[in-house]
Amino acid sequence: MITLRNVDLNLLKALDVLLDERNVTRAAARLALTQPALSGMLTRLRESFDDPLFVRAQRGMVPTQRALDLARPVKQVLAEIEALLQPPVFDPASATLTVTIVATDYALRAVALPFVAAVKRQAPHIRVALMPVESSVTVLPRLERGEIDLALMTPEHTSPELHARRLYDERYVCAMRADHPAAREELTLDRFCALDHALVSYTGGGFAGVTDEALAQLGRTRNVTISVKSFLIVPELLRTSDLVAVVPSRLVAGLEGLAVMEPPLPVPGFTKLVAWHERTHRDAGHRWLRELLFATCGTPD
Repeated sequence: MITLRNVDLNLLKALDVLLDERNVTRAAARLALTQPALSGMLTRLRESFDDPLFVRAQRGMVPTQRALDLARPVKQVLAEIEALLQPPVFDPASATLTVTIVATDYALRAVALPFVAAVKRQAPHIRVALMPVESSVTVLPRLERGEIDLALMTPEHTSPELHARRLYDERYVCAMRADHPAAREELTLDRFCALDHALVSYTGGGFAGVTDEALAQLGRTRNVTISVKSFLIVPELLRTSDLVAVVPSRLVAGLEGLAVMEPPLPVPGFTKLVAWHERTHRDAGHRWLRELLFATCGTPD
């Protein structure tokens, strides 16, 4: 039985990693231990908790109910101990921590790039890794494992188990090249529907989106002729063609060579927020970075 008198934090760390990996070989690699050494620690854990903790299965190991019950409190205890050992004062000018952010390509352009510029001005030694969101389903476990630190999400894709704060509410605008014929006249609904449109389809190959849903409510359709999977290609696509696109306003704000107009019909926007895990919630460095992100996005108090 583990007591405060004989507690070994290395055992708790080993248990945490074993619960993440559910495989002795992979867990040993993460802990920089040999497999026999980790097996010995697992034996001590079983003795301490008077439970097998893991049982063999066809693929790796399956945690017992006791192990599953321990998962959250063990991770929380380790995070609090790690926070306890951190310097109480955070100095951005000398800080050397690394923060990893995942986001869609739109959020990388609209949110992450201004944030990185602000970080480099105030904390030049902090490293920022920007990564794409592969799947919203993987965000929570990756935050739990410490593979990522911040996730730029929408509310409907954010787990209630995470801390989150709204960054801003986005609206859609109609963008085209600055000398497009449609940029010199009023953009009526008839004209809008007759133009050639480009559309971003995250699943790939789609030719309908939120604008088409809004048009359908009016009994109208538009002419979508180009479908791309990334927002980042859209500005250049518009500059070099007669295409128009309904895009989030922050994607094209301040870009040269483009004209931006209000769509001739209401198109529902979306909310962008940032999510993070309890393990970094109280960390001084991460708190500073989040506050800088809020300020960069103009988040109201």
